[in-house]
Amino acid sequence: MAISVGDRLPDATFTRMGPKGPEQVALKTLTEGRKVVIFAVPGAFTPTCHSAHVPGFIEARDALAAKGVDEIICLSVNDAFVMKTWGDATGATEAGITMLSDGAGAFAKAIDMVFDAPPVGLFGRSKRYALAAEDGVVTVWHPETGSGCEVSGGPAMIAAL
Repeated sequence: MAISVGDRLPDATFTRMGPKGPEQVALKTLTEGRKVVIFAVPGAFTPTCHSAHVPGFIEARDALAAKGVDEIICLSVNDAFVMKTWGDATGATEAGITMLSDGAGAFAKAIDMVFDAPPVGLFGRSKRYALAAEDGVVTVWHPETGSGCEVSGGPAMIAAL
């Protein structure tokens, strides 16, 4: 069943690149006592993700911070090495967006946001969405309904908060 407003985020562990290589980070440590925005993309370097979704959140960063957002997190079913390289390539890391790997898609599965697109070689990927959570409870839920990132993009999250 898909997650919705008022639900507590499920327990999840992601991978990120730390100073000594890949490291695990529990979602609870990122959300406990904090207001966060999480957005997920089908894949690093894929067209809409690379040219619109991540840049939209980079542009929205200051406005989201002004609304009390402590951290913006980008998730993808890619490995931590790819997420680091993608964060560097897009400027997301420099902008302060946390790039996390949901490598096996466990979080995407837990919130019922998995899809396959065999013609382009995508299997077990996350659907595109954005959410806001306060202290681990979902306050805004924006699953994308189209092929772009109008519903799940930075401007839509600013408006919702």
